[in-house]
Parts: sequence; structure tokens; C-alpha cells
Amino acid sequence: MTEPGTPPVIGVIGGSGVYDIDGLENTRWEAVASPFGAPSDELLFGELAGQRMVFLPRHGRGHRIHPTGVNYRANIDALKRAGVTEILSVSACGSLKEELAPGTFVIADQFIDRTISREKSFFGPGLVAHVGFGHPVCGRLGDAVDEACREVGIQAVRGGTYLAMEGPQFSTVAESNLYRSWGCHVIGMTNMPEAKLAREAEMCYATVAMVTDYDCWHPDHDHVSVEAIIKVLLENAEKGRALVKQVAPKLAGRAEVCSHGCHTALEHAIITAPDARDPDMKEKLAAIAGRVLK
Repeated sequence: MTEPGTPPVIGVIGGSGVYDIDGLENTRWEAVASPFGAPSDELLFGELAGQRMVFLPRHGRGHRIHPTGVNYRANIDALKRAGVTEILSVSACGSLKEELAPGTFVIADQFIDRTISREKSFFGPGLVAHVGFGHPVCGRLGDAVDEACREVGIQAVRGGTYLAMEGPQFSTVAESNLYRSWGCHVIGMTNMPEAKLAREAEMCYATVAMVTDYDCWHPDHDHVSVEAIIKVLLENAEKGRALVKQVAPKLAGRAEVCSHGCHTALEHAIITAPDARDPDMKEKLAAIAGRVLK
């Protein structure tokens, strides 16, 4: 567990292109065990300009795991056990807005969760908790990411709604148009329940949705070649590395508890009476909720 006020350790969840950063020093890959099963991969520990960093390939090195198969609970628990206090989530997405062209980064601040086959909470029978999730990302991290994007010349949009779908298939045109009618900005398969679990783990979380193409609602969607999408993916990966390198020093200065309440999200969330709590669940949640279960 990590006490509020602990100096920041920045976790980055994303593809292999994100952690291949110039200047990353003292690197080592290390397996971190979790009682929630196996994380997607080992964690890459390192330092960037003196700031401690931990990287996790969401789909495993070589992209071995599809979005539904990702063990999101194990990933977040392993990052927590590694000392991570703030998470920057980087992921590819489709655009639901004409103005959000491929290559745009969207710093989403809201989610609609349409996933149906994933474990979405660390808590359950024997130890029940309800965390607030009205504002699902850390505004402080979002502001830092926005500033870093502008400094390195990345076209970014601050704010937007990320529609998380189950996958691994993409949307139908009818679904895509439905999500557009809801006012969603981008669509992806990976940020849920990742963001929910980060909140339960009392970790700051911000997401950077990197647009690779328009979703199937767009009249030109079927004319986009695989080669064109790969080109955007590679360009986005390069931008993602530049963003992580630029934003790390901006997050290094926090010495106190997050002013947005991320680090104390469990303060009044656990509902189960102390004498009714399952001892096995308490042990399993030692890293996630040990601070409030002591």
C-alpha cells in the first residue's frame, strides 16, 4: 500500500512504443505477483530525469492479449505494489467526431462503459466498497498532459467522452451512430475498467486517447488502407514517447496528497462492518486498501 503524500512514482500503461524513451535510465524488467492473477507482463522500472517511472505493456510485449483478456485487476494491483501513485494511460482509439482527425490526442475526462465481460472491482462478497466516480480522471494530471502536449507540438483536445466497448470486434455502423448521438468523442476497448480500478486503488489516473482513424460511421472509413492506419500508429507512438518525456518532470513536484482526492478515494467507501469483513478478502486487498483496513 502507498500512504497519501508519498513522493510520486509515475506508471505508464500502453504499448511497447511508449516506453522506448531516450533518457530512460537504470531500467530493469521485473515480475510483480498479484493475488488477482497474472498481470499482462513484467513491469519495466526506470528513471527519467530523476523521476521514478514504471511501465506496463497493457497487451503484453508483442501484443499477445486482446482487450477482454487483459487482467485489469492484476495490472493495477501490480502497479500499486510497485509503488506507483499516478497512472498515465495511453491507448489507440477511433474518432466519433469529424474534427478529431487521425493523429489527434484526446485527453478524455469522461467515460461511458459498454464492456460486459470484465471484472470491474477489487471488492466483492465479504468486503464491499463504493467509490465516487463522477469525475473519473485526475484533473491535475489532465492539465499537466495538456500543457506537455502543447509544449511538444502535439495536436490535443482537452476533455471528451471515451466510449469503452467490449470488442474484440469493432462497432457496427448503427452502434457507431448511436454513440455519436450520445455525444461521445472517441471509442476504444481498453480504458474500462482500468480507470475504475485505479480509483479504487487510490491512484491518480489520466488517459490519452490517440486517434488512429475514424470509426465506421465516417463515409470514408472503408477507404482507409491498413498501411495508412499503421503509419498513424507509428506517428502516434513517436508523439506518445515525446509526451511521456515532457510530462514526467511536471508530475515530479507533487509532495502532498493529490488535491483532487484521488489518493484518499477509499476514505469513506468501505461499507462492510469491521467485524463482518472476510479475512481472506482483507489479505487479498492488502496493497489496494490496506491503508483503510488497518
